[in-house]
This record gives sequence, C-alpha cells and structure tokens, in this order.
Amino acid sequence: MELTKKTHACVRIEKDGQTLVIDPGLFSEEDAAVGADAILVTHEHMDHFNEDRLRRAMEANPAAEIWTLASVAGQLSAAFPGRVHTVGEGDAFTAAGFEVEVHGQLHAVIHPDIPRITNVGFLLDGGAVFHPGDALTVPEGRTVDTLLLPVHAPWNKIAEVIDYVRAVAPRRSVDIHDSLLQDHARPVYDGMIEKLGGAGHDRLVPGAHTEVG
Repeated sequence: MELTKKTHACVRIEKDGQTLVIDPGLFSEEDAAVGADAILVTHEHMDHFNEDRLRRAMEANPAAEIWTLASVAGQLSAAFPGRVHTVGEGDAFTAAGFEVEVHGQLHAVIHPDIPRITNVGFLLDGGAVFHPGDALTVPEGRTVDTLLLPVHAPWNKIAEVIDYVRAVAPRRSVDIHDSLLQDHARPVYDGMIEKLGGAGHDRLVPGAHTEVG
C-alpha cells in the first residue's frame, strides 16, 4: 500500500489499483478526494468533513462510496442514495478492497463547557494503518503498524500525544492534524515524539508518499 499525505488530517491510500481517502476536510486540498473509490469520514468538524469536497469526489466517480457516522451521513444520504453508509464502533466492512474496522465513539474533550460529539477511528487491513480522527482511541486487541498521529489540536498537548503513541505501540507513527503547527515548532515536536514515544516517527509534507502495511 502507498499512503499519500494531504494537508492536515487527510490521507490517500492506494492498493491494487484502488484508492481510499480519509477525512478530506476544509484544510485539505480541494481535489483531495477526487478519484477515490471509497471515502471514510471520522466526524463532522469542518477540518475533517467538507461537503463540497465530498460531492466533487462522488460526482467524479459514480461508483465511489462513503462510510461515516450518522451525523455526517445524514447530510449526504439524500444526494447519493445507496452510496453513503452509516457505521459505528465495532462495525467491520470492505471498502475499495480494504478491510476496515471501526473503533471509538467520542471526540476528545476540547473543553468541559463544549459538548462532545461522536468520532470514530478507522483501522485498515487488520492493523496496517489506524486513523483515529479527533480522539486518542486505542484499538484494543490490535497490533498497529502505522499510526496516523494527531500531533496538534485545540484538544491535545504533547504529553498526551506521546502517551498515546506508547499506548498504541505501533511500529511507527506518521503525523496528521498538523496544519496549525508552525514550522519552527515542528523540530520540538519531532524530537520529543521520537525520543519518548518508543516507536519510529515520520513527518511528511503534503503530497509526500510512504509505503504502509
């Protein structure tokens, strides 16, 4: 499998001639999901879910389908009958040739005064890749090869990020959720994650590729 990092929390993963895209939100490229055979969306926040980007992808490929939680599916189902699937924790399905498991239920706490919304993570091909969305979900009972690591958000701090890597114990982590992180701060984050996380660590610029699985 080849993973392409897109801006912020979005990634494209290709295998056997098919393409799966996760979280093409407002901060990702306008064509981030175009050409996808399957699209997964972890939750409804605009940096992970952008209706225009999804509509563009669905119209470009009449066979493309979306798997997501109810709060997102409800905004798209009428426009694409039979092509938008609602999933939740414990579900498993096949999308574009990838075996997908759903882990997690809630978005991380941003502030106690802000109600928590639903959020799911997607585990591909038995643990080859895990995208947690906006949560520090540990896929219990699974060994993760590549963890897509949300490194910078209003809801996390670096100590939590490091402890999350330790809890999942992947072979390596690859940064996502990073578009708000200033360039001069990246070496600080990189150094701490690499020194304390206990796993390999990669930071990719948007458009860069890496082999996964």
